Amino acid sequence: MGKTTGFLEFERAESTTEAPLSRIRHFGEFHTPLSAAVRQKQGGRCMDCGVPFCQTGSGFGGQVYGCPLHNLIPEWNDMIWSGNPAHALSRLLKTDNFPEFTGRVCPALCEQACTCAIRSTPVTIRENELGIIEDAFAGERMAPRVPEARSDKRIAVIGSGPAGLACADQLNHRGHHVTVFERDDRVGGLLMYGIPNMKLPKEVVRRRTDLMALEGIEFRVNANIASKEAAEKLLETYDAVVLCCGATKPRPYAPLEQAKSGAAFAVDYLTAATRAVLNPAAENPLSAKDRDVVVVGAGFTSSDCVATALRQGCRSLVQIIRKPETLVRPGDGLWGTWRAAPDYAEEEARACFGEDIRRFETIVKESVVDEAGALTGVKTARVAWKQAGGKLRMDEIPGTEETLPCDLLLVASGFSGCETEVCDAFGVKADRRGNLCAEDGDTHHTANEKVFAAGDMRRGASLVVWAIAEGRAAAREVDEYLMGYTSL
Repeated sequence: MGKTTGFLEFERAESTTEAPLSRIRHFGEFHTPLSAAVRQKQGGRCMDCGVPFCQTGSGFGGQVYGCPLHNLIPEWNDMIWSGNPAHALSRLLKTDNFPEFTGRVCPALCEQACTCAIRSTPVTIRENELGIIEDAFAGERMAPRVPEARSDKRIAVIGSGPAGLACADQLNHRGHHVTVFERDDRVGGLLMYGIPNMKLPKEVVRRRTDLMALEGIEFRVNANIASKEAAEKLLETYDAVVLCCGATKPRPYAPLEQAKSGAAFAVDYLTAATRAVLNPAAENPLSAKDRDVVVVGAGFTSSDCVATALRQGCRSLVQIIRKPETLVRPGDGLWGTWRAAPDYAEEEARACFGEDIRRFETIVKESVVDEAGALTGVKTARVAWKQAGGKLRMDEIPGTEETLPCDLLLVASGFSGCETEVCDAFGVKADRRGNLCAEDGDTHHTANEKVFAAGDMRRGASLVVWAIAEGRAAAREVDEYLMGYTSL
């Protein structure tokens, strides 16, 4: 695949980014794509591995390496090097329904598993993936693909996030009649309101869902299927129902509950921020403008909160992380050392405030509020981690308490599973982790014969690429259930 000696001749290249102090002035994309000539050389770096770990999506040592979608990465890299964009597109779309999403927001598990990365730097896989699909849209090669024949089967997909869209896309191309129900005012779920515009522009989401509508999928917004009456009507009307409602129930967080105002979970904050971007005239009570912000959490969502608060013009910002820095940014090891650099939000925060705003091994103990219950500060403390009984134990360090000014507390401390209203409506139950799956965990079928589940709702909060893989797998099971066999 690629050029036989390409990995020896060409260096890794990445897209350039707008300077931090410039890009925080807007919510637009800030990466400049690589040119076609540079992407061709990057495709040529693909090593013709005997075992292409990049596309395996396999577990090893408690981690997953490679693409969960099993993208045919060496094949389309070879086509990029050979100058065959049409074939590259066909191989990419064979496994990934939405490369324009994964090419922007996926943390590139494929690159972390690239053989080149063991002793050097990985092939620029994500850049090439995004280049293939964006060139196809620009060249009008992404025309609607309407099925030539239709079955008499009708399927309802509840939720229009990446899992729901992938499931709907697969079933529609199979020839079934698919209707997607979305409780919000716009289609896209997490893609629309959970990921900030600078990482995933909303016109990119609309471009794809508009294409899917032209291909025959019906979208219904402001449709909250959370009552038994609504669920029963769908079960009577449709041959199968797929629940793709996400894992949006946040973990309880005592300091947040202590304040009547000035505190919010991350998803609520990011949703309000995106609504304000889409409708600048609308009032945003959760705006960080001229406020002292404290963000709790260490994952991608907390970084998005930091970056959003900077763009809204916060007065100060501190990120509280209870884990040690070595767990948040791993050091040397097989694969991945090159990923230890600061992420985009940390880079922006340093440019704004001249120092690292992250405080590791620290917790928020409680909120400080005024007489009206409005947040004015948070009390923090340092913690120490120790091994106890084979597990890590966290102990507070006496005498390390500190009160930080804070009138906007943003909590990104994870999720505790799916919301139960939809489960109750369809008569299915989530497990002890809050996930909706069968007892053996290996199927997308629920206890109700006509009801399936996919995405974060089934496996817990995870990456967009995993959600797409879930949606595709669920579509295959639905098709086999309806037809007695499947070609998906």
